[in-house]
Amino acid sequence: MMRKVEQHTESDVTDAALRQFVGYNMKRAFNVLQADLARTLEPFGLRMLTFSALSMIVENPGLRPSQLAGALSVERANVVVYVDRLEEAGWVTRAPCADDRRAYALQCTIAGRRVYDKAVAAVRAHDRRMLDGLRAVEIAAVKKALARIEGRG
Repeated sequence: MMRKVEQHTESDVTDAALRQFVGYNMKRAFNVLQADLARTLEPFGLRMLTFSALSMIVENPGLRPSQLAGALSVERANVVVYVDRLEEAGWVTRAPCADDRRAYALQCTIAGRRVYDKAVAAVRAHDRRMLDGLRAVEIAAVKKALARIEGRG
């Protein structure tokens, strides 16, 4: 004979068993941050990864796609997609590298720099909004802890 299984309502479902794990808490926090960042970047025609790629190109003129992939910890094929989108928007150009004509150096255009500057200001506001209520020492501790966790990977 089968016993009846209790039905849960939305309000009585708990994730307490998962809350003991740091990774689960990090994932939940990241989901909130990522959703707000997506809304923040949308008016600029950017997503988290295209913004990250544009930022790296702005800060590292002449960067090669393979270097960009390594810096962002993504597959080179995915970087090509991000760079294609940035190039189609007129924000990035590719030019053959002087020392290796098979490779390309990535450069930000003037239009790319303009959108980047506006997007950075919006992302800073996003960070302030998301970290509101945390003291500077707490923010520093979170960054330090995350860096230490990343270093173990």
